[in-house]
Amino acid sequence: MIITDTHTHLYSEEFDQDRDEMMQSALSAGVSRFFIPAIDSTCTESMYELEKNYPENVFLMMGLHPTYVKENYLKELLHVESELEKRKFYAIGEIGIDLFWDKTHLEEQKIAFRSQIRLAKKYKLPIVIHCREAFDEIFQILEDEKSEELFGIFHCFTGTHEQALKAISYNMKLGIGGVVTFKNGKIDQFLDQIDIKHIVLETDSPYLAPIPYRGKRNESSYISAVVEKLAQIYSLSANEIALQTTENSKAVFGI
Repeated sequence: MIITDTHTHLYSEEFDQDRDEMMQSALSAGVSRFFIPAIDSTCTESMYELEKNYPENVFLMMGLHPTYVKENYLKELLHVESELEKRKFYAIGEIGIDLFWDKTHLEEQKIAFRSQIRLAKKYKLPIVIHCREAFDEIFQILEDEKSEELFGIFHCFTGTHEQALKAISYNMKLGIGGVVTFKNGKIDQFLDQIDIKHIVLETDSPYLAPIPYRGKRNESSYISAVVEKLAQIYSLSANEIALQTTENSKAVFGI
């Protein structure tokens, strides 16, 4: 079984004490493809180190996370551009709008999101969207920027059935992780109405651990709990879920 974790922060300091053991645990669980989102310039070197240590398994993105859009965001965007000029990445991410914690920099978040979408088009890369309490704002920008060249993943999708269909209409897959196992997660109530071809797996580790690990540090190996939940929802085997979602990830990332 080959499982793809399309969104995991393996460079996080929360893994500094046992990163190799955590990676071996994930590999033993069948997770062999790890796609790594950027946050801001401070994580770049850690990402490169991770890639160097696991060159067959780790695939990097480049981008500026919306909650890290601050007064210096233009400098951060220049960093994104300069890294994209230097080497290969597999997506622009994670990018988007987050109005959960702070609405202070909404306009700057919009500018950063739009400019990074345009970088994705320039480099013919998918985007990986972070959306928190900002579906309307994100859909408006996707509407403005929509084209055949624009595609990607709605990371950690937690919206409604209607919002899921709208996201898919913009050439986006839905990133499904630990939330699908939560009693109050709600997405499990309509996912069976969404064709499995639109779904990719993720953990967002070290965040959002699935049941039965909720409240603990999340790890890529815990994606097996997400696979099992989706197998129940879709009435498919765990192997079929792993196979189909990995194929879906290849359609997005080109690898």
